[in-house]
Amino acid sequence: MTVETVDVVVIGSGFGGAIPAYHCAAAGARVVILERGPRLNTSQFAQDMAIGSYTRTIDTIIGDGITVLAGNCVGGSSVVYFAASLRAPSFVFDRHGGQGQRLWPAAISRAALDPWYDRVEAALPVAQQAWTDVSYAGGVFAAACARAGRTCNPVPVAVDLERCTNCNWMLSGCVFDAKRSLLHNYLPAAEAAGAQIRPLHEVQMISPALTPNFRYRVTALRYDTDGLVAATECMEAKVVVLAAGAVGTPIILQRSAVLLGSMPRAVGRYFSGNGDRVSVAVMNDDRVRNVLRLSTSAGSGYDAFPVGKAITAMTFDRLDGSRPEFERFALQQIYFPPMTNLLGAAPGWWGPSKKQMRQRWRSWLTILAMTEDENEGSFGLPPPVGSFTRIAPALALGSMSYRPSPDTRLGWALADAELKAVMERDGLATVTPWHEEAGGVVTAHPLGSCRIGDDPETSALDSRHELRGHPGLFVTDAAAVPTTLCVNPSLTVAALAERAAPFVHERLAASGVSVRPLSTGLNQELTS
Repeated sequence: MTVETVDVVVIGSGFGGAIPAYHCAAAGARVVILERGPRLNTSQFAQDMAIGSYTRTIDTIIGDGITVLAGNCVGGSSVVYFAASLRAPSFVFDRHGGQGQRLWPAAISRAALDPWYDRVEAALPVAQQAWTDVSYAGGVFAAACARAGRTCNPVPVAVDLERCTNCNWMLSGCVFDAKRSLLHNYLPAAEAAGAQIRPLHEVQMISPALTPNFRYRVTALRYDTDGLVAATECMEAKVVVLAAGAVGTPIILQRSAVLLGSMPRAVGRYFSGNGDRVSVAVMNDDRVRNVLRLSTSAGSGYDAFPVGKAITAMTFDRLDGSRPEFERFALQQIYFPPMTNLLGAAPGWWGPSKKQMRQRWRSWLTILAMTEDENEGSFGLPPPVGSFTRIAPALALGSMSYRPSPDTRLGWALADAELKAVMERDGLATVTPWHEEAGGVVTAHPLGSCRIGDDPETSALDSRHELRGHPGLFVTDAAAVPTTLCVNPSLTVAALAERAAPFVHERLAASGVSVRPLSTGLNQELTS
């Protein structure tokens, strides 16, 4: 078997992979990005409900007590996410959880991360929506908040608002090039600087290199377009950046321990769903019209769930740092296409009452609560191949389990109560949690399974994102985020990846790679 040698192998092409890949390539390093999923361009995205449209780019991974929705394509979740781009509140970085000590590294605070947030917001770029950009569903949510004495604000998004047609097909990939996914910024810039992107490559293991002066060997399965294994490929690198997602990253490290040596105790532990809690408010059309004095152009009070962008409005009223931990959360208006309703459904979502509820789908207004959890998830033994056991296209069984603690349940209960106080006031709606049974978590925001920190007992990575005991092996994806964020994680994951890039650069230089100084931001000329 021929073994290729490069300076850097980046595993994963989402925010955590694309950003270090760009900076390394722009500095002159030889970079290869390995991505498990396919590569699609704008013309290949589809605005339809065909199973094949979703199964190309999204995986639904069912664990014990938690189900994760994750991107599976070049660009990762940035291609299929709803583009809400928010900075985490300051109190998040001072969280102690139930461990009695600060969970984030002392070197990272909101103030310390702000320059990296600035850099990402300029690179994507992020736009602040005005009320004229907010969907009808978001406007109804804002009006309900105002009537209940709460505030509500438009959400900043990584979307070209002038180009956006408000078609609400963001989950399928944007056919209008309005969503500023990584396909429009960091990835083309990385390729222009010389990086190679190799789709349909699923990394199985990292092991010691055999070639002198190289540190790690990365072994991957290369798939053909039918999903069959075409070859096993190996390459050796001086630095490896692991960004396979909070589900994939710990599995690769678990499997690699046989040859790399023991892994930090925190690998595959402290897994979190970002405290996500989805609820469905079924709106009363007459009450919306008569109480809120709102109506659509067709004259109905609501009947507008699928109209407009997926995320447009949210209330930050409970993101108050003076409140006790586990009592702070955000409530965000969000849209879920019917396909995800089916894929994310638990046993509690079957039966006559839920069937009747689904018949009123256009009257739904779904709300995402992002709360504080205890990072109580963990991973079992890795599957023989890949990051999970695939049972159908886009559907898989994962090895993760999640048992919510009393503190986590308290946060959910408070979020439920607040949502009911807003949406059920004056009979506007009837609110039902997505999963009423205990522990039925559905999240698109998995975090924490290989987290940074100062304590070697409770963190797998040091504050530089380097895996403890394994120099030159960095983790820069959502697995590194040590706690829930109370907002959508993508911007924080990206800011942390920007912050980690100089440390990767330093390790490259120390490994004998001749690299130029790092750029201070994304070279926009490279993306054109």
